[in-house]
Amino acid sequence: MREGAQLTQGGTGGGYEVFHTDCPARGVVDHVTSRWGIWVLISLRSNDLRFYELRDSIQGISEKMLAQSLRALVQDGLVWREVEPTTPPQVTYGLTEFGQDVAEPLTDLFDLITSRLPPGSAG
Repeated sequence: MREGAQLTQGGTGGGYEVFHTDCPARGVVDHVTSRWGIWVLISLRSNDLRFYELRDSIQGISEKMLAQSLRALVQDGLVWREVEPTTPPQVTYGLTEFGQDVAEPLTDLFDLITSRLPPGSAG
């Protein structure tokens, strides 16, 4: 009988045990699947955006939550951040290659869900 995803990656060479609370992959998954993380990744999927453009593209997100989500996703290596030294500073965000790889199936999932909703569903 197989145990599925609880198997370690890479054998005994210090792989990840995804169901252990101290697994570093769990933190990244938590950030990606957080209330706002998924929307940040989907919003950045096709364009690099400035902070205010990103805020405006995600209805209902506060500046505080957007900043926290971006900080976590940048730290995880999914999103890059570029600051232009102007007054005020212009900050642009985009997806790293890792971020693109993660955002692609999320976008596919979103498209699958919306394609299956009955016509006229609010969303």
